[in-house]
Amino acid sequence: MMVIHGATHVPANARGCTLAIGNFDGVHRGHQALITEAVATGRELGRPSGVMVFEAHPREYFHPREPHFHLTDLNQKLALLEHYGLKVSFVLPFDAAFASMTAREFIERVLVAGLGVSHVVIGYDFFFGKGRGGNPETMRAAGREMSFGVSVIEPVAEGGEVFSSSAVRLLLAQGDVKDAAEHLGRNWRVAGKVVGGAKRGTGLGYPTANIPMRAGTALAHGIYAVRVHHGGETHDGAAYLGTRPTFDDGKPVLEVFLFDFDGDLYGRAIEVEFVDYLRPDRRFASVEALKEQMAADVASARRILAG
Repeated sequence: MMVIHGATHVPANARGCTLAIGNFDGVHRGHQALITEAVATGRELGRPSGVMVFEAHPREYFHPREPHFHLTDLNQKLALLEHYGLKVSFVLPFDAAFASMTAREFIERVLVAGLGVSHVVIGYDFFFGKGRGGNPETMRAAGREMSFGVSVIEPVAEGGEVFSSSAVRLLLAQGDVKDAAEHLGRNWRVAGKVVGGAKRGTGLGYPTANIPMRAGTALAHGIYAVRVHHGGETHDGAAYLGTRPTFDDGKPVLEVFLFDFDGDLYGRAIEVEFVDYLRPDRRFASVEALKEQMAADVASARRILAG
């Protein structure tokens, strides 16, 4: 997939694309409906299918002091967009200049002059431009005037529940990674580089690979059955996210114990895939009591992942 930063100096083979527009945080099943439409329309028109995403998230620009819960970082997002069949991604900086652009200016300068879009795909709740002045009907009217097609995707739901990034964040905040996976169409993952820790896990007989969580990540603290992906390999494991109340109540760090693994992951990039939630974090009366519970947690995670 071609990745283009900005909407100027666009290569000729990326112009005229069918374009899905949105934040695509999580690339959940609602987002996938937009992508499917863009890809199908591109095939019909003989045009490349593309996507426009914004970096940083608009909420971060308007509320810089409130850490945002990213479901996917940019690299994860781009990999997923390519996986679902898109040929080009436009990454636009959401900054002061972009935020001050009216809906009309966005359409004229970015979509038409910059990208020469042939067709635009947006969600029913897509509002854009300064003061959120543009909406789906604004885009439809502009399409009729400026000769590009527009598809508006209605809510995608199952069992009466609409798939959304907000819903996924709420589920993860409750530790409900299984229902979050239903919204996403896959298990949720976090990515990070393994850092050094206090080596308590090693002393307890469970050496861990530790990765810091991105600010704003509101995953419920506790124990999870996970799979760890690195360098083309996958390993089952158990993960702990919490403040280590038995020891120090420190800063939350994700600590992952890989089953039957003998290697050094320090400094390496890994992805942790959350499969199931085992129990909440809690304080133990003694280190021995903690070790007993850790053995039970590992056994539970092994059973879940084997199944």
